[in-house]
Amino acid sequence: MSDQKIVLITGCAKGGIGFEYCKAFAEQNCRVIASDIAQRMGDLSELQEQQIETLELDVLSDKSVSSAVDAIISKHGRIDVLINNAGIGSTGPLAELPLDEIKRAYEINTLGQLRMVQQVVPSMAARKSGIIVNVGSVVGKAPTPWAGSYCSSKAAVHAISHALRLELKPFGVKVVLVIPGAIRSNLGSHNAGRLSNYDWKLYKDFSEEIAERARASQVGKSTDATLFARHIVKKVLSSKPPKQIVYGHMTTLFAFLSVSPLWVRDLFFTKRFNLDKKV
Repeated sequence: MSDQKIVLITGCAKGGIGFEYCKAFAEQNCRVIASDIAQRMGDLSELQEQQIETLELDVLSDKSVSSAVDAIISKHGRIDVLINNAGIGSTGPLAELPLDEIKRAYEINTLGQLRMVQQVVPSMAARKSGIIVNVGSVVGKAPTPWAGSYCSSKAAVHAISHALRLELKPFGVKVVLVIPGAIRSNLGSHNAGRLSNYDWKLYKDFSEEIAERARASQVGKSTDATLFARHIVKKVLSSKPPKQIVYGHMTTLFAFLSVSPLWVRDLFFTKRFNLDKKV
């Protein structure tokens, strides 16, 4: 059996962090399987030119996930590393954002990761070896206004990862929680584009602030996605992968906010997103 690590990554369309994960693992001589939904498979063509395998996989579908995992194990004999990267942004005030949109954020960002875990764990446990990398977010530790659905979906990822890390320890399967800061990718443009679907009523006077929140991770000094991916990959492939990797722009700020008294956090976000204006 080859000594190459077999790495499965979800959410790998060009312009996203998953695309950069693929290249970074390939640079480390891993056998990479890049996956995404059917509509985005064309975005993976550049990866194929770099000898990276591509595979259709929808984290919303039990059938799609099981078929993809079975196909990889049938071909390569195992999956050494799973990178649970697939995710979507979700922006809007919780009191008005349609519940279907909130459910979608949870289905993809949270349950999608768990669906992948449940499919890869049996083979990893049988071999007493494997690494599962779940991608959370700094806003899972200090949630912001106008993105409560996204923040809470990532907070759930944090809780799931911490529980899984202990539950899978007896079977030799490691769990790594990645907590990115502001990383430059196409997430911000996707977030902003989705806002055109909504006509806020109670919050119409905050439309500019909501739009600003949608773009927040992509402005200023956000960390380059290639640099971020290479950092994470080296940590994950190290002899002793850390339980948690926090990296990227604004991680220090959010670490401070997450342990600050609530009045400090509230004051910061109130000023940042103009929540003290009169309506």
